[in-house]
Amino acid sequence: MNILIADSGATKCEWCLLQEGKKKKIDTQGISPYFLDAAGIGQVLNRELLPVLKKQAVDQVYYYGTGCNNPDNRKIVEKALKLAFPGAKVHVTHDLMGSALALCGNTKGISCILGTGSNSCYFDGKKIVKNSPGLGFILGDEGSGAYLGKKVLQYYMYNTFDEELRYKFDAKYVTNNKEILERVYKQPLPNRYLASFTLFLVENRGHYMVENIIEDGLNDFFFNHLCKYRESWKLPIHFVGGVAYGFRDVVKDLCHTYEFELGKILQKPMDGLIKYHQK
Repeated sequence: MNILIADSGATKCEWCLLQEGKKKKIDTQGISPYFLDAAGIGQVLNRELLPVLKKQAVDQVYYYGTGCNNPDNRKIVEKALKLAFPGAKVHVTHDLMGSALALCGNTKGISCILGTGSNSCYFDGKKIVKNSPGLGFILGDEGSGAYLGKKVLQYYMYNTFDEELRYKFDAKYVTNNKEILERVYKQPLPNRYLASFTLFLVENRGHYMVENIIEDGLNDFFFNHLCKYRESWKLPIHFVGGVAYGFRDVVKDLCHTYEFELGKILQKPMDGLIKYHQK
């Protein structure tokens, strides 16, 4: 049986075809049903995925994606996948479930996503029992790339950066307030645009303003979400995503501060999902 697994965030979607013990990984742009309808998702699949698969048979598709906790969004993705793989049985659920399976397997734990967006849940080894409400990148997404990137732009546009950081920002991005506002409020996929500025934080670690942005942004996630689970003090807390992995030293320090047990920190959930489905 050939199984196609997908783990999709808003920025990038990672695919893996399991075929007779062999693995074939493919990356495409992210698929968010909040920004793409079924036709738009179909265009992504036809342009970036199907040519690489080269008409290889797919029996089952397990898709874990951002926004797919919403039933209407799930239907949008299911429609696109069924058109792309008419002979396959399609399973669509949200990326939080995918991360929980990748991080916890069949054991209890707190599973957290810190990537372009952020989310968390208490997983009992079989299902998600509790989920701290995610409010999206405008009202929430604390600790995410979009959240940290928004803070970078606030420091820049409010002229909070010192001369050194402002010079480095201007040299790297060659932009201005008008262009930034245009991109955020009038152009598509503003969450990706905001998240792109986390690279500025990575490249300037050690500067006290940069460290403040990272620590404050991640602490907002701990305080507003992890502290709402009483299980956080009883079970390991696992993290997945580029932000969690890139700033894992800060995540580790915050777990120590809050007296949480730190579990796994993975850059991507795909390897964990492969192990889960191979079982």
